[in-house]
Formats: sequence, C-alpha cells, structure tokens
Amino acid sequence: MEVIDQLAPERSKAQFDVDAMKIVWAGSQHVFDISDRMARLVASDPAFRKDNRVTLGRKELFKNTLRKAAHAWKRIMELRLTEEEASKLRAFVDEPAFTDLHWGMFVPAIKGQGTEEQQQKWLPLAYKMQIIGCYAQTELGHGSNVQGLETTATFDPKTDEFVIHSPTLTSSKWWPGGLGKVSTHAVVYARLITDGKDYGVHGFIVQLRSLDDHSALPGITVGDIGMKFGSGAYNTMDNGVLHFDHIRIPREQMLMRVSQVTREGKFKQSDVPRQLLYGTMVYVRQTIVADASIALSRAVCIATRYSCVRRQFGSQDGGPEMQVIDYKTQQSRLFPLLATAYAYRFVGEWLNWLYTDVTQRLQANDFSTLPEAHACTAGLKSLTTSFTA
Repeated sequence: MEVIDQLAPERSKAQFDVDAMKIVWAGSQHVFDISDRMARLVASDPAFRKDNRVTLGRKELFKNTLRKAAHAWKRIMELRLTEEEASKLRAFVDEPAFTDLHWGMFVPAIKGQGTEEQQQKWLPLAYKMQIIGCYAQTELGHGSNVQGLETTATFDPKTDEFVIHSPTLTSSKWWPGGLGKVSTHAVVYARLITDGKDYGVHGFIVQLRSLDDHSALPGITVGDIGMKFGSGAYNTMDNGVLHFDHIRIPREQMLMRVSQVTREGKFKQSDVPRQLLYGTMVYVRQTIVADASIALSRAVCIATRYSCVRRQFGSQDGGPEMQVIDYKTQQSRLFPLLATAYAYRFVGEWLNWLYTDVTQRLQANDFSTLPEAHACTAGLKSLTTSFTA
C-alpha cells in the first residue's frame, strides 16, 4: 500500500519558521535538545509503549505503570542521566506514577522545610530511591483548608517522641498519590501539640512500611482508595488512605527549618521566616499549570492533525471530499484552543520565573511578591486545569 503523507501539504503552508517556533515552545535551545533526545529515547523503547493503555483494567494499568517506572529508573541509572534529563524522560513516559509524588512533593518538602542535618540524612536515601515518599496532607474531611486538618502530633517529653494520631474518621489522610501500595515514607502534615497547646499544622517524616518486607508498620492502616473517574487519569497510580493509631516517631523527624520543638517540649521559631513554607506549594502549583499546558497542547495537536486528514462531504466533480479543517465551524472550535495552548505554555514559563524570583526574595526576607505568587499560582492552577479538562 502506498503511504501518503496527508499532513505535508498543510505543513508547507506555514508562514513562520517552524524550527524557530520549536525553540520558543521549549524555552531554549538547551531545553529543546534535551527534550528531543529524551522523547526519542522513550519512543524507541518498546517497554514504554502505551497504545494498549485504554484497553487495560485498573489493576493492569497500575502494574503496567509500576513496570514502566522501574524500567525508567533502570535507564536513568544506566545512562547516568542528569536530574534535568531524568525529569524529561519521566515526563515523556506519560503516565501518572508514584514517582511523580516522590520527586515532585516528597523531595521538595524536605529540601524546603528540613534543616541541613535533616536534608543530609533523608535526601540521599530519597535520591537513590532507597526510600519512596509521598505527601500526606489532604484528609477525608479537609482538602484545601490546610488549617482545618485534624491529624495530631503530640510531643511526649518523657520519650522525646511525637505521637502521630488520627482522632476521627475524617482525619484519615485521603488521596495522596503513591500512598496506597508503594510508599515507604510520607511527609505527614499534622497539628503540633506540645505542653498542652496547639501550634498549628507542621510537617513530619513518618515511616509507613517495613523496609524488609514492605508490610505496614504497627498502628498504621494504609491502603488504596480504588477506582478514580476516567479510563486513564490517576487509575495508573495508587492514591491511598492512611490512618494512624498513636504512632511514635523521634522528635528529629519533625521538619524543623522554620519551627522547632526542644528536648524539653518548648516550641520556638527559628530565624528562617515561616513564609518559606509556602515555597513548596507555589512550586507545585506552577508545575500543575505547566502540566495543563502540555495536556491541552497534546489534545489540540491530535485534533488538528486529524481534522487535516479526515475528509467529509463537499466533493465536487468526483474529486476528494473537503478536509474537515476547512470547515469554518471546525476552525472556530479548534483555533481558540490552539491559541489557548500557547497562552498556557507561556504563562507557565512566567510562573516558573515568578517562583524563582519569589524564592530568592524569601531567602532575603523580602515577602513583597508572595501575595502575587499565591494569587497567580492558585488562580491559574484552577483556571488552566478546569479549561483543559
């Protein structure tokens, strides 16, 4: 059968430099080169195939994603990829996995909220994936309202430990990705109580499963929350539920860059501004906006290409039917989406710049741009993901 490239005539009509636009879209020649190389690496590896994904049941989806995540890590190690290259490779694998939360939230939380000593202890283990972490903040009864979280971390000065406890059903951690079956550790957000006083929500590093046989530790109830809406989406990931029954952890496992509890149980603030805690949240929000731009651009790219190939009605004198792309109604649906994909891509770049700028200012105790960063990342996260969906 003769192969006909039906897109070539459309591509030849471009009135701009396509190669130059590729660099603009990537952000720089450096980023484009890495992206191109990692895309080819993933596309040429049969282990990363995804053409059968829509036919798989939830259990098979999850197992398939586990296999891909393990294979990706193997390739990263074999090729000695940089952190930037590894991040691009994982992105092109294109399946939500426990690694997203490990690298995207667990590691940044320790980097942003842990002391130098805590970072030296925990980050090497996380970087080598000798421990696998998740981000246990959202509860069954509270999501965005972090100040309403019910999980407690009560300091016991007799043993120099925190007692992590879920006092109610609604205090169960609910939804964290990677929690259901994979994670060995979590950054858990809980109400700090010491000397009879509630000091609000703080982060704690809590081990969930044995490093020997992966079984849940005593006092911890953990499991997968099951099917999510959509045939793909987060059904590739083990979103989980977590309940604590008076779990004890050493005092040193409270993330203490901003606030500390002394051996005597006294709460004190460090010289590091509390506003630095918001850096992780701003970072995650701006990456979600970037992810929305990627998702929308892929969808509109597929729709536009198909509209060029598909022909329907309008045949004259026995010639070929009209391409769907030539119908004004089709253009009115596609072209605004195409423009929006570009807009989201560029606003994602701007948010990345804003995050970097805010982080540098926070380090210098300059909080002047933090309200703007909060408003822009929170608002754009909602806007871009809703529109994309």
